[in-house]
Amino acid sequence: MNPDDLRFEGTEDYYLDPELGTIVNIALQMEKPLLLTGEAGTGKTCLALEVAKSLSMDTEVLRCKSTIKGEESCYTQDTVLRLNDARFGSGETGRDVQNFYDYVVWGPIGRAFRADKKVVLLLDEVDKTESDVQDNLLDILEDCEFTIREINTIIKADIRPAIFLTSNAKRELSDPFLRRCYCHHIAFPDQDQMREIIRLHYPDTSAKLMEAAVHIFYELRERGYEKPPATSELLNWIGALERTGAIPDPKDPPLMGVLLKRASDIQAYRGGDSGPKRFM
Repeated sequence: MNPDDLRFEGTEDYYLDPELGTIVNIALQMEKPLLLTGEAGTGKTCLALEVAKSLSMDTEVLRCKSTIKGEESCYTQDTVLRLNDARFGSGETGRDVQNFYDYVVWGPIGRAFRADKKVVLLLDEVDKTESDVQDNLLDILEDCEFTIREINTIIKADIRPAIFLTSNAKRELSDPFLRRCYCHHIAFPDQDQMREIIRLHYPDTSAKLMEAAVHIFYELRERGYEKPPATSELLNWIGALERTGAIPDPKDPPLMGVLLKRASDIQAYRGGDSGPKRFM
């Protein structure tokens, strides 16, 4: 697959604004990691998955966490299984205790580098990792290779994956990390963009339901809740409203538990014991 031929135009499930489309396609064609930032619910993770679906590419996903190490994202060795086979025998499993690779468990990066075709490699919420892990990961991703220390063997990708990284800005990313990525901040959709997103997911929804839902949704987001509702909550809410056949009343909207998830936010919305707050 020639990188110059890769082009993402959006899908029936993903609204792609022109600026985002441009940086995605440049990153694909230049084979550069693309770091996507923005608050939760702006479609960062979904974008990488939709690129893979649109371009008929497999996906490898590394869900980052604070305890992750760069090495384990590439491979681990099942030492317990190897010791067990050495002690009791491997029977008819076909494993050979003298063969290191029979006990290797490939991580998402290892699988992406060993693939015989181009894949999408997504490192999701990379900001949860420590800065030294971030730098280690970028070294691996930039060179598209890593070393298996136990046998001093280099695993190098024959076909460079399309690399996407996401960050919710929970922790500052290191300067070397940022310098070696293309970066794009996905701003929260304005109301016109949100209507386009809703139409992609609910093409038959009524204009009356959409307008009422959008009005209530953006009013809620302006209240300063700990976890303001995001696009995914709005889409789920509209789906629930369609099932009930209800047009949300701004004075007392139904199914608010679909939009607000934190107990403190729900209590703030309800106004303590004085009943639910009303919309203007």
